[in-house]
Amino acid sequence: MTPAKATIGVLGGMGPQATILFMQKMVDIVPADDDADHIPLIVHNNTQVPSRIKALIDGDGEDPGPVLAAMGRGLEDAGAEALAMPCNTAHCYADAITDAVSVPFLNMVELAAAKARALTGAGARIGVLGSPALAQTGVFQRPLEWAGLVPVHGQDAEERLAIIRGVKKHGISADAVAALQRAADHLAEHGADVVMVCCTEFSVLAQNLRAVNPLFDTLDALAEACVAYARGHHPARGAARGSSAASMQTKTDHQGKEQLQC
Repeated sequence: MTPAKATIGVLGGMGPQATILFMQKMVDIVPADDDADHIPLIVHNNTQVPSRIKALIDGDGEDPGPVLAAMGRGLEDAGAEALAMPCNTAHCYADAITDAVSVPFLNMVELAAAKARALTGAGARIGVLGSPALAQTGVFQRPLEWAGLVPVHGQDAEERLAIIRGVKKHGISADAVAALQRAADHLAEHGADVVMVCCTEFSVLAQNLRAVNPLFDTLDALAEACVAYARGHHPARGAARGSSAASMQTKTDHQGKEQLQC
């Protein structure tokens, strides 16, 4: 009999292509012989979450926090035993989600910081290839510094924002891939030891990149952690083992809520 697996609730729709890609990545990494070997998911592909760009960069948009909190509660009520959100910028609102639920939130930003440390070492410079909002809000700043790493954001914010908007409007294109390659090269030129793909619109393009430095995608870190959690590799369900990148461990935030990271 196939062992029971924890159900993962996915706060999706930011954007919808990235949510589908995340689900595909989870399917791809599970060693499966039949349907029952895969991970149960409850996915809220909510394309109506207020724009993170308008809220954080333009400064005139609706706060996405309450919508994300409601999504988290809905997923928990539907039976999700842990939550994941395949959108890096939306992790600006992670506290709103964790405050609203009682199940663990698998924090992609913290998972990615741990994976970056596992690939490098103390003092390494990590290129943050993502939305300009990440540098503006410092989403990756504290997790990378906790891991003993130095974030490198680069100076091409407008170009990156144009890529994100282009992918949302047109999907994958040769021009978008070329622009993302220039952005990755820019980080390498500014001293990044590892380049970390930190925008799920970029994740849609990332398989076409020619990496000049070691490069990994935060979406892969989240998929690995979700599979590990669902298969029982975390403290609440057995031995504290995690993804292939590192072991799962718990941390407690300033409000006493438990989140999980690699």
